[in-house]
Order: sequence, then C-alpha cells, then structure tokens
Amino acid sequence: MTSTTIADEFETFATDGAGAEGPRWLRKARKAAMARFEQLGFPTPRDEDWHYTSVAPIAEAGFRVVGEPGGDVTEADLEPFLFGHPEWPRLVFVNGRYAEGLSHVRGLPAGVRVLDLAQAVEEEGDLVERHLTQVADDEARAFTALNGAFLRDGAVVHVAKEVESPLPVHLVFVADAAGANSAVHVRNLIVAERHAQVTVLESYVAVGDARYFTNAVTEVAVGEGATVRHYKVQRESERAFHVGTAEVTQARDSHYVSFSFATGGALSRTNVYTVLAGEGCGATLNGLYMVDGEQHVDHQTRIEHAQPNCFSREIYKGVLDGAARAVFNGKVYVHPIAQKTDGKQSNNNLLLSERAHVDTKPQLEIFADDVKCTHGATVGRIDETALFYMKSRGLDRETARHLLTYAFAADVLETIELEPVREGLEELARKRFIVDDL
Repeated sequence: MTSTTIADEFETFATDGAGAEGPRWLRKARKAAMARFEQLGFPTPRDEDWHYTSVAPIAEAGFRVVGEPGGDVTEADLEPFLFGHPEWPRLVFVNGRYAEGLSHVRGLPAGVRVLDLAQAVEEEGDLVERHLTQVADDEARAFTALNGAFLRDGAVVHVAKEVESPLPVHLVFVADAAGANSAVHVRNLIVAERHAQVTVLESYVAVGDARYFTNAVTEVAVGEGATVRHYKVQRESERAFHVGTAEVTQARDSHYVSFSFATGGALSRTNVYTVLAGEGCGATLNGLYMVDGEQHVDHQTRIEHAQPNCFSREIYKGVLDGAARAVFNGKVYVHPIAQKTDGKQSNNNLLLSERAHVDTKPQLEIFADDVKCTHGATVGRIDETALFYMKSRGLDRETARHLLTYAFAADVLETIELEPVREGLEELARKRFIVDDL
C-alpha cells in the first residue's frame, strides 16, 4: 500500500464514493487529513514513537479500502463476543460497514443516543461537527490522518448532561472472510456532557483467520464532572493488523477510565492519549496484553496534566510466550501550571519463553515543582520460589506454572468494574493459560 496507491484510492473515494457525500465541513476535513498523511507518510523506526515497531508489513501489503457492505456474519457468530449480554445496546460493523440488522439500541433512557456515523451527521450535525476530528490530533500521527482521509463509518455515543446510562453501550467491529485484504478506517465519537456517566465497550473481533488491516480512531470528550468508562477488547485474527487510537479531552472534575485488552493480530498497536484539561480531574489507564508465536503488540499512552490538582493511575501488564514481542511506552507530562499533580505509572511483564522480548519505557516529564509522581517497569520470568512452593503442595510443574501466570494476569483484570466483561476476560485468560477449575 504505497502512498501513490493510497492517493489514487482517496481520489476515487473523494469523488465517486462516500467521500463525496456528507456536509461540506466533513468533505473538507477528509481532504485536509489526506494532505496531512501525504506529508507525513507511514512512520518508520526512525520516529521515536515507532522505534521498536515497524509498520512495513502494513505499508507494503496493498490493502484496499472497503467499498460496498459485505460479509456473512450472523447473530450466532456474534454470540461468543457479547459477554453473555446480547441485550446490551449495540452497534455492529461488519468489515468496517454498519450492519443495521445486527444492531439495536433498546433499553436506553432519554438523553442517551447511540447512532451510526451517517445517521449522527444527519440528526446530530452540530454536535458531530463540534467534536469529530477536533479531539484527535493528526498533526504528527500518520494513522490518525489516514483514518481521517477515509472517514466514513463508525459510532457516535452522546450522553446529555446529568444523565447516567444504566446499560453499557457495546460497539462491535467484526471481520470475516469477505474482509480479506481490506483496510478498514472506522471513526467513533463519545461525548459525555456535564455530570453524565456512560460505559462504552469496543470489541474488535474476527470470524475466521482473514488477513486485513483495522485502523480505528475513537474521540472522547468528557464534560465537567462526567465519568466515561471505556473498555477496548482487541481479538483480531492472528493474521490481521490493528492500529487503534483513543484520544480524550477532559473537563474540570471529570474522570476517564480506560482498559485495553489485546490478544489478537500479527501486529497490533494501541494508543491512548488523554489531556486533563480541567482542574480536579483524573485518568485511570490500565491494560493487559497476552501474545505468543510471532505476534507483535505495542501500547503507547500519554497522560497530559494541563491543570492543577489532577490525578492519574496507570497499570499495564503483559504475558509473552514463544517468540512474541511487546512494546510499552507510557508518558506522563506535567505542565508548569499543573501543581499538586498525583501520578503513578507501572508496566510489568512476564516472559514465558527464552525467545520472548519486551521493550518498555515508562516516562515522566515534569515541569511543576509540587507534584507526587512515580513510575516503574519490570520484566521477568516466573518466580522459581513460588513455583517450588506450589510443587511442594502436590501440584505438577506445568499446572503450577499456569496458575502463577493466570494470577499475574488476573491481578490487573480485577480493576475492570463491569463484572461481565471482567469475568469474560478472566475466562479468556484461563483458557489462554489452560487453567481449569479455579
């Protein structure tokens, strides 16, 4: 997928396809994003944020942007990915295109709207124009710019002031064989007004083992005193490529809670960037990645303390087997005005193989003098003392190893407040490590 090919595809998209549709501001935004991508090009290992992750497999693969809707996904295909709650309001996208027949938004109160992007542009045009492409920064982020150029489908979740959604909203992005060799660029928008509360779950999953590329961007605007709980589950095909970015802006006294779970993809990258733009707000960013074989998983986070009296908490854990590789780069940036900042960050990794490898770099950049900030990282193997203790109690080595590995992963999974998701991901971890009867 060379830049020339992308430019040619964009020309077709912008004149003959969905890129020619929509209001003028959206068409203008697409063209500006394409110009930005042409200027940036695909990132290379010479770029600091991509030093340990090469996107050459994506850039050279020749993926084509999805045109007309296609795919054979059924309700039964979705069942394993719904955490036992098919009644949760959901929007489903098959190979990047909205699937109305698989979606429903029952059970939501007045003041909570969940729409596909086309409907939102038509019915909530002012809201979408105010926020879409305004939160996410494409100035130095090539994949965000590429997403903006082909911006077509996605979800919009809007919660009015003083409203609390009683049910989580589930956004399901599923790929099947019809999506093979395609590039999917979905853009989501979550807006929580003053003192609103909402939980949004994004699932990126596959039916089968097709090779494709998902490039997803989610923009989140958290209003004054609002709380957004945002969970992302990445279970793509292990032949697929995934780049997902969440960009967040937070107003005074707001709270943004994020959890990233990643097990799929041949190469995957998850970016979570939030700006604490109001005094007294907080961010909680946690995550777990579990990979093996030749998988490569990358997580990048940035918490920007831009106002005083804010807090941030961050725990990411990784379990690697085979010849898998993981990258973690977490940055906490404290502006001079951001006095009384309280920030804690850690990244812990467990290697189950001699060939597994982790590059981790938690960072603090502090320009205020009245702060409490800590960070740390660990990379190690299973504790032999604990292993010996469990063997001395009658467990064989393999069972003891699996139990200790599961316990390491479950520790961070317990931070998930949404019980069905927590239990579902714990079950996935148990199966991954072959732990029975816990």
